[in-house]
Amino acid sequence: MNRTEKQQTIESLNETFRSIQSAFLIDYRGVKVVEATELRRKIREIDGCYVVVKNTLAMLAAKQTDMEQLEQHFQGPTAVAYHQEDIVGLAKVLNEISKSNPNFQFKAALVEGRVVPASEIQALAAMPSREVLLSKLAFILKAPLQKLGMVLKAPVRDLNLVLKQIQK
Repeated sequence: MNRTEKQQTIESLNETFRSIQSAFLIDYRGVKVVEATELRRKIREIDGCYVVVKNTLAMLAAKQTDMEQLEQHFQGPTAVAYHQEDIVGLAKVLNEISKSNPNFQFKAALVEGRVVPASEIQALAAMPSREVLLSKLAFILKAPLQKLGMVLKAPVRDLNLVLKQIQK
């Protein structure tokens, strides 16, 4: 790789690192090509990205971005997996793969600009997705209004029942 190719790679990675708020650093040592291809396919299915990076170029590209916090983890074979929106969905896919392949290991993660150690990534993968959390929030916000509506309808309903009883 000559100097201009390296510079283009650094600029490309820097642009990517600036655009993402969350990413996973992965040690892929011992992962077979077939397994890596399957991993890339699964990540692509959820619109995520998986990039194998050269550590020195990645550290240069991470300067003045949130990824700079992960600089100490750029050692040994490193891959970066990221998703623009659904970090929990990506965590679930990666956790599923790490369970089936012992060679696939997390180094660390960056979630919403905060460094998360590898030991906490399983907890992140256990979280419900954003859509599920939003639907639960909508249900919780809807419940008091629904109960208020029922309380306001009660006198009319009760009056209707009394009138029906009188009619009989």
